[in-house]
Amino acid sequence: MNTLLLVLSLILVIVSSWLFWQVHRQRKMIDEANAEGHGPDDTREPQIVLTLRVRDPIALAKRESKSARMLADRLPVMVERLVYQEVMNELELELAEREIDVEMKLEYR
Repeated sequence: MNTLLLVLSLILVIVSSWLFWQVHRQRKMIDEANAEGHGPDDTREPQIVLTLRVRDPIALAKRESKSARMLADRLPVMVERLVYQEVMNELELELAEREIDVEMKLEYR
């Protein structure tokens, strides 16, 4: 009986040691990730990004352009891409008139 308790105690010590080592390793990895995770200008503040989504780009294209009325049903992806490019160009012009310096880009997700 004493031998069984001794063996169980050794197994528990080994498992506990292994778990302690895993927790220690995990904390070290988290600390390294936090140290590397700098925001803009080496601050930890998140960068704010404005996202714009046209709710119905096909309807907008059909309303604004005669050629889009014909193409929208046949090439909807191309028309949607052109709508976003045109919206971006118009926003860029409007913001330039108001002397607001912005960086604009299209992202496909």
